[in-house]
Amino acid sequence: MASKTEDKQDSVVWETVSVVLQALILALILRTFLFQPFNIPSGSMKPTLLVGDYIFVSKWSYGYSRHSLPFSPDIFRGRIWGSDPERGDVVVFKYPDDTSKDYIKRIIGLPGDKVQLQNSVVMINGQPVERVQQGEFTDESTGVTVPIFVETQANGNSYQTIDIQPNNYADDTPVFEVPEGHYFFLGDNRDNSADSRFDVGMVPADNLVGKAQIMFLSLRDGSSAWQIWKWPTSMRWDRLFTGL
Repeated sequence: MASKTEDKQDSVVWETVSVVLQALILALILRTFLFQPFNIPSGSMKPTLLVGDYIFVSKWSYGYSRHSLPFSPDIFRGRIWGSDPERGDVVVFKYPDDTSKDYIKRIIGLPGDKVQLQNSVVMINGQPVERVQQGEFTDESTGVTVPIFVETQANGNSYQTIDIQPNNYADDTPVFEVPEGHYFFLGDNRDNSADSRFDVGMVPADNLVGKAQIMFLSLRDGSSAWQIWKWPTSMRWDRLFTGL
């Protein structure tokens, strides 16, 4: 017969296993239905998002599609409890040509809009988006300083953009007509962003994963979030817990 000591040890083991399983299930529920973490691997959203930023994306903001679930299982179409995004929202979405890839950009064009860039100014349905130069941005990796331009949409959403090479090919485009059920995205780093002007094209509503809400970690020098010992010297402390 098992001793009382062995019975107690077995009880402790099963309690530990139970706690771990409950924590994993809770984490899965939170990630699937509420918040999903993402890290920023490229500079296409500078100055708003930098390489090494870690953000939480709210899954409920636009409702749920199959891409809200891990591995995007093909079990239903459309969006459940869907709501429309607004111009100026920063959104994580699945790349239309390969839904295994996540992109993060800013929504500029809504279904039915006509979008164009003229001399770096965004035109929506023939009307220019307000654009004012305000401050400067210095790139950590290159040391290059460029002007910041603040764009303000008609709905009041304001955000910062940079234009590293004014008057280049990305600053003057043809008119893009956004089909129903699709969205037009731009990166805030207008001269260094693969977005709806180029290979991304129009993004179907089903591909929206969620809205970027808050930055919870920001590390420079290519440090990983798991390299805790580097946090004191690599952390961008002024960026923690800032809203997007």
